Amino acid sequence: MKAKFLIIFLFSLSAQVLSGQTATIKGKVLDSINRPIENATVSIGNLGAVTNKDGSYEILVPAGINIQVRYGHVSYNSLSKTFRVQKGKTLYFSPRLYSKTESIDEVIIIDDRASTQGLVGIDSQKAKIIPSANQGIESVLKTLPGVNFNNELSTQYNVRGGSFEENLVYVNGIEIYRSFLVRSGRQEGLSFVNPDLTQNVDFSSGGFQAKYGDKLSSVLDITYRKPSRFGASVEASFLGASVSVEGLSKNEKFKALVGARYRNNSLFLNSNDINANFNPNFTDIQAYLSYDFSEKFSLDFLGSYALNNFDFTPRSRQTNFGTLTNPLSLVVNYEGKEEDRYKTLFGALNGNYKFSDDLSVSLTASSYNTEEQEYYDILSFYGLGEVNADFGSDDFGDSNFVQSIGSQLDHARNNLKAQINSLKLSANWRVGSNLFEFGAKYQHENIKDRINEWQVIDSSGFSIRPPGLLPRNDEPYEPFTGPIVPFININAENDVTIQRVSGFAQWSKKSYINDHTVWYNLGVRAQHWQIDGEGLASDNHTVISPRGQFSIKPGWNNDMLFRVSGGLYYQPPFYRELRDSVGTVHPEVKAQKSIHIVLGHDYSFALWGRPFKLVSEVYYKHLTEVNPFTIDNVKIRYRARNNAIAYAAGVDLRLNGEFVPGTESWFSIGYLQTEENIDGRGYISRPTDQRFKFALLFQDYVPSVPSLKMYLNLVYNTGVPGGSPSYADPYEYQNRLKAYFRSDIGISYIFVDPNNPPKANWQKKFKNLSAGLELFNMFDNQNTITNTWVKDVSSDRYVAIPNYLSGRVLNLKIAMRF
Repeated sequence: MKAKFLIIFLFSLSAQVLSGQTATIKGKVLDSINRPIENATVSIGNLGAVTNKDGSYEILVPAGINIQVRYGHVSYNSLSKTFRVQKGKTLYFSPRLYSKTESIDEVIIIDDRASTQGLVGIDSQKAKIIPSANQGIESVLKTLPGVNFNNELSTQYNVRGGSFEENLVYVNGIEIYRSFLVRSGRQEGLSFVNPDLTQNVDFSSGGFQAKYGDKLSSVLDITYRKPSRFGASVEASFLGASVSVEGLSKNEKFKALVGARYRNNSLFLNSNDINANFNPNFTDIQAYLSYDFSEKFSLDFLGSYALNNFDFTPRSRQTNFGTLTNPLSLVVNYEGKEEDRYKTLFGALNGNYKFSDDLSVSLTASSYNTEEQEYYDILSFYGLGEVNADFGSDDFGDSNFVQSIGSQLDHARNNLKAQINSLKLSANWRVGSNLFEFGAKYQHENIKDRINEWQVIDSSGFSIRPPGLLPRNDEPYEPFTGPIVPFININAENDVTIQRVSGFAQWSKKSYINDHTVWYNLGVRAQHWQIDGEGLASDNHTVISPRGQFSIKPGWNNDMLFRVSGGLYYQPPFYRELRDSVGTVHPEVKAQKSIHIVLGHDYSFALWGRPFKLVSEVYYKHLTEVNPFTIDNVKIRYRARNNAIAYAAGVDLRLNGEFVPGTESWFSIGYLQTEENIDGRGYISRPTDQRFKFALLFQDYVPSVPSLKMYLNLVYNTGVPGGSPSYADPYEYQNRLKAYFRSDIGISYIFVDPNNPPKANWQKKFKNLSAGLELFNMFDNQNTITNTWVKDVSSDRYVAIPNYLSGRVLNLKIAMRF
C-alpha cells in the first residue's frame, strides 16, 4: 500500500514539474480563403491534436527549445513551422493550408523577422482585390499609418513628412526609379510593380537597416516569385486588363514568369469638372526568368518595357467654388492640346552562387533607360461668374453673369533622356547565430535634359509681369511702355553625368537573455559621388551613414515586442534635386542629412477568440542641409540649395485582426508635424505637413453566402500646405488645401476557387473565377489637389480656384485563373 501511494505521489510530482516546463500553442487552421478546416491534425512528433468545427486547436509543447509543429489534412498540403516558446506562455498561430489540387503560389508563415526589423509584411493578393483608383501595392501602402497622399490618380506617396523622392523601391534587390517629367497624377500611369508577379512585400517607414540604400524616409522591398507549375491568369475591367503566364521546364531548372498590363484612366478623368478629350493609355510588359545550373549556381533575369501616352485636348471647364451665400464659378474655354510620352526600358541580370549553407554571393548588373517628352500649347480664356443657386431653376448650378477677366497661353517643348547603369556585388555569411552581410555598388548616370516652357498671362487686355520684376505695370490706371515678358520663362539644356560608388556592411544576431528573446543589428553605409557636365564645375562628395536596431521580446504572459532603431541617414542628390526652378544644375548641392530615431511596440492578443495585433511607433527626425521644395500636384520643384533645417515628429498606430471571422482587416491612425526653417527666417510648415490621418481597410462576407465578399477602403487626410502659388514666398502663404476624404467599395462573387469546386461544365476549365463591382469615391467627395490662381488687374486681387480630383466612378471587374 505504501509502495502504491509512493508511486502515485511521484507521478503527480513529476507531472507538476513537467507542467512548469511546457508552453501552449493555439489558433485556427484555415484554408486559402480563411475558412476554418475541421479535423486538421496538429502534431509534434508522436504528440498531436485535432481541430474542431471552427478550426481551433490547442496543444502543449516543450518550452525553451526549438520544436517543429506540423499542420496537415488529407485534402490539403501540409505545413511545418518551427517555434520556440518560453515556459508557461501562450503563442497564437493560425496557418493557412492550400488544397492539394491548387497551384501553391505562396505559403504565408508568420514569424518575427519583419517585426524585429520594423518591417510591415503586405499580402500581394490584397493589392489585387482592394478597390482603389490605382490598383497595386501602393494602394495597400496608402492604408498604413505614416504613409500620406492626396491624389488617388498617383502611385506616389510621402512618408512621415518626406517628399516623393525620399522613398526607396526595390524589386528583387534592384532599385527602381520614377519618371522625371511627370507633373500630374493623371499622366503617371502604371506603377512599376506588377502584383500578379509578386510574392513577398516588406515595407519600412523609417529606421531601416544599412543594407538598404541612401534615402531619408522609407523602403519598399518586393520579391517576384519563381513558378512551381504552369498557370495563367486574366483580369479585365472598364479601366484596363492584365494577363500573366508562368511555367517551368520538365527538369524544373528553367522557370519563366511573364505579365502584361494595359490601363486607361478616361473613366476617372471624365468624372472631373473639365470637358476634354482625354486619351491616357499606359502599357507595360515584364518578364522574370531564372535558370538553375546546379544546386549552387543560378542565373535570373528581370526585364520590363513600359510606354505611357497622355493625350489631352481640353474644351471647357466650369468650377464652382465659394460659399453657400456667395457661390462663384470659374468658366474657361480652351484651344490647343497636350501630348506627353514616357518610354522606359529596364533589364537586370543576377547571378547567385552558394558556396555552402552559410555563405552565398550574388552579382547583379542592371540598366535603366527612359525617354520622356512633354509637349503642349494650350490657350485658355477665363472669366468669373455667379452660380445659379435656385434649386427649382432649370439651369441650377450653371454660371450666370460671367465677367471675362483674362487669358493664358501655356507652351512647352521638354525632352529628357536618362541612362542609369549599375553593377552590384553582395554576400551573406552566417557564423553560428551571427549573420554578416556585405555589399558594394558602382552606378553611372547620364541625363540629357532640354527645358523650353513659358507662360503668358493676360488680364483684361493687360500682360501680367512676373512677381517682383520691375518696373511694375499698373494698368489700367497708368500706361505701361516697358517690354512684354512671359510670366514664366524657363529655357535650359543640361547634359549631366553622375558616378557613384557605395557600399555597406552589417551584422545581425538573435540571442536570449534569460526568458527574453533579443535581436541585434548594426551596420554602416558609405557613398562617394562625382558630378560632371557641360558647362559645370566638377564636384565630389562623400557621406558615411551608421545605423542600428535592437528588439526584445520579453518572456511575459502577454505577447509583446519592443524595438528601437535609427541612425544617421543621408540622401545624396539625384538629378531632380540638383536642378532649380529655372533649370540650372548645381553640382555643389550636398546630401540632405537626418538623425532618425524610431521607438516601436507590437502587442499580439486574442479578442473574441480571434487573433489581433496592435502596432505603435513614435518617431523623430532632425534634418539638416535641407533642400527646400514645393509640390505642385506630383511635380517637385527644388531650390537646389541646402539653406534650411527641419524636423518631423509623430506617432503611428495600426490595429489589425479578424474583426470578421476568417478575414483580416485593419485601421490606422497617424499624427505628424513637420516644419522647416529657411535661411533662419523661422519655422513654417513643410509642403508635406499632413497632420492627421485615418485609414480603414475592412473585409466582410455574407455568412449564408460566404462566396459573396465586400471590401471597403477608406482614407481621411487633413489638408497640406499647397493652397498658394508655386512661385510665392512660403512665409507669406501658408494656405492649406482642404482635407482629403475618399472611400472606395468593392463587392465580388467567387464562382470557383479551391474551396468552391465548379458547379457547371463551363466552370471546370477555371481554377479561380470571380466577378465584382467597384464603386470609387462612394460619397462623391470633391477632393482638391492644387489651386489655380487667377489675377484680376482691375481689382488687383488673386482668386484661388480649386482643381478637383476624380468624382464617383463605377467599375466592373472579372478575374480568372487557369
